[in-house]
Amino acid sequence: MQKETDTWYTSWFDTPYYHILYKDRDYDEAGYFMRRITSFLELSKDAEILDLACGKGRHSKYLNTLGYKVIGADLSPRSIAYAKKFENERLEFVVHDMCKPFTSKFDAIFNLFTSFGYFESEEDNVRTIKAIKNGLKPNGYGVIDFLNVHHVAKHLVASETKTVEKIDFHIKRHITDGYIYKEIQFKDNGQAYAFTERVKALTLTDFLVYFEEAEVSLHHCFGDYHLREFDQDTSERLILIFN
Repeated sequence: MQKETDTWYTSWFDTPYYHILYKDRDYDEAGYFMRRITSFLELSKDAEILDLACGKGRHSKYLNTLGYKVIGADLSPRSIAYAKKFENERLEFVVHDMCKPFTSKFDAIFNLFTSFGYFESEEDNVRTIKAIKNGLKPNGYGVIDFLNVHHVAKHLVASETKTVEKIDFHIKRHITDGYIYKEIQFKDNGQAYAFTERVKALTLTDFLVYFEEAEVSLHHCFGDYHLREFDQDTSERLILIFN
């Protein structure tokens, strides 16, 4: 059976199967959120935005259609190779480790769709927030769009099978030792595969500890893509705006 090697995200995100499993993500919802958040931040049309951990670039591409100059950065060479097909004079994609500071400065840096909390060490989580802070222009804002752990725990689907492109993905979920796990097994062309997604079950309190250590200030905390106030018990998302 083929399993992930190295860190789980560098191997799983760089396989074609990751993109097959998640091919039907909601682009309309992503577009709505981008319109809402850029309007809320009052970003001018000449604003420069970094989409950090951009994947195949769905948010980056939409931001570009709104007129912004956008760089999409991701650790996965496969994802960036795909996204580069959509580059233009105001849209660029690069391979980049989000723990490390970016060379340019931005009016906003977005870390979207639970692209945080993958690392083994607390230090790397703090390094990422410091890197975001370092990449902001004066009066720029960082945005982290994370899941609400309390909502996830209440509504966790322990087991399911999803069939995509004739592949049966058998998925199991659990929360263990402070991490949310999604174990994914499937077969394709006679070969068995197994991958595990693991995200640290970070709460608002955890992020506030990181922010204090990184010397950034939380300005707003929302609970969904409509930017309604965060409620620990009912909100699906944890959306943090800081600098």
